[in-house]
Amino acid sequence: MTSIQIDEAEDRVFARIVRPETRNAIDREMVEELHALCASLESEPRVLILSGTDTERNAVFASGADIRELRYRRRDQALSGINSSLFDRIAKLPLPVIAAVDGFALGGGAELAMAADFRIATPRARFGNPETGLGIMAAAGATWRLRELVGIAVATEILLAGRILDAREALALRLITEIHEPEDLLNAASRLADRIVAQDPLAVRITKMVMHMPRSSHPYVDDLAQAVLFEADGKEQRMTAFLNRKGTER
Repeated sequence: MTSIQIDEAEDRVFARIVRPETRNAIDREMVEELHALCASLESEPRVLILSGTDTERNAVFASGADIRELRYRRRDQALSGINSSLFDRIAKLPLPVIAAVDGFALGGGAELAMAADFRIATPRARFGNPETGLGIMAAAGATWRLRELVGIAVATEILLAGRILDAREALALRLITEIHEPEDLLNAASRLADRIVAQDPLAVRITKMVMHMPRSSHPYVDDLAQAVLFEADGKEQRMTAFLNRKGTER
């Protein structure tokens, strides 16, 4: 891979975007590499930690779609959902995705972060969707994910008036859940991953799937999912261990 640096561990994968010469703009090659990463995580589920690049000049998570490519895309490319299908695939990965955002996450970069299950950031993080200023719209998730995350009023200001959120505003709006200094960001992401992998992996995986189900599927899908977990080994093992620790098993 040339756009993504991968560092793999037994229970997690670190993926760092490395196109500093373009401010980590998302081009077709990066999209293909991220699809390949998704395929790996679908076959061998692990927590994914996404981060950007800290250069001497500035820090960037991802500055958006590569305008040099985007300028020449037409209707058929838009209808193929180049970025939206990728971000949807990332959002549906079996185990959680953590976006560790340092610097700018704009346009498609912001939508990439929105596709993650968790977003943590540094004080210099900036989030925005300036697409309408370029004569297009944010079509890879922001029109609905952003509204769900920060509410319709703020989402409208970001999408239609070009508002950029700094880290403190993003934290107040719960777009992110934690702020850490740049040198501690990946360690913080690892600590969060530690908390995730300490849970039962099947319970985490099924809970994530159920959370993404439409409202009309509840509570029926919850009951079906719980029925699967009630028959799994993890329930018996973990509940037995819990009772043994408490000394309350009979």
